[in-house]
Amino acid sequence: MGFVLGRLGQTVLVLLVAAFVSFSLFRYVGDPVNNMVGQTASLADREAMRAALGLDDPFVIQFFRFVGHALQGDFGISYRYGQPVSALIAERFPATLELALISMLIATGLGVPLGVWTALHRGHWLSQLLLAASLIGVALPTFLIGIALILTFSVWLGWLPSFGRGQVVSFGWWSTGLLSWSGIRALVLPSVTLGVFQLALIMRLARAEMLEVMRADFIRFARARGLRPRAIEYRHALRNTLVPVVTMIGLQFGNVFAFSIIVETVFQWPGLGLLVIQAIQFADVPLLAAYLVLIALCFALINLAVDLLYVAIDPRVKAAGLVGRAA
Repeated sequence: MGFVLGRLGQTVLVLLVAAFVSFSLFRYVGDPVNNMVGQTASLADREAMRAALGLDDPFVIQFFRFVGHALQGDFGISYRYGQPVSALIAERFPATLELALISMLIATGLGVPLGVWTALHRGHWLSQLLLAASLIGVALPTFLIGIALILTFSVWLGWLPSFGRGQVVSFGWWSTGLLSWSGIRALVLPSVTLGVFQLALIMRLARAEMLEVMRADFIRFARARGLRPRAIEYRHALRNTLVPVVTMIGLQFGNVFAFSIIVETVFQWPGLGLLVIQAIQFADVPLLAAYLVLIALCFALINLAVDLLYVAIDPRVKAAGLVGRAA
């Protein structure tokens, strides 16, 4: 319990720092008043709009006002849309989370087994082919992968849609495309595009860690005891391989969620990425600041989940923490 409380305290600190940094940076993105009142507005109109938005207050007052309202779930009103920022984020959040989850499920579900298999069958021709394919997956830009998939499966073959989210099913404020056939078809290309780089990265890391573990002394001792090769590989070696791989998966999930802007733009996916691009163009400071706070919260929660998974995968992590506190 103390471990979890300590991590939650770090999460609060991270969120405060993220809010402060975002407010400091976005003050210089542009002047939202010019976009809201137009070029023909008088100086008096501009000043009235600035006062109504609270932009004429000192930075410290603006920041603490934002933090106080954020603690109540209120991130202000979007300068561009004239709607509550929390409502805009809640509307787009399911699409981005769904895209990130499916892409990471593809990357993890294929990357870890393929990495382990290529490590255990280094001389096999298929292993060499998979390694070459992983290099291509790491080297190719994400937008180029997306364009190639659209050209192949949407333009030439006509199998899958090239844009949009398809038909979605709503449960209150939450919406999902996984309960309709058109929603599933629309999710295939963007999720594969977003997951290719992650798959290649996870596969290469799992392979490298598996090769390293297989050379460890305790593996030699297990072989000397006469344990079956499958038990050595999947019960002992794989368990130790997963600790750094879980770290990579957690960090990459945060990256996929935060930086899916390119994929969402290519496929016109109605998620947070498109919303953020429009907010940057309009200098929509409340929306941008709320987005960065959300991303910081996601990374903090992912790191907490990864730390808890460490204990489940390798109990020595918990034992080491107890010994450290006792010392």
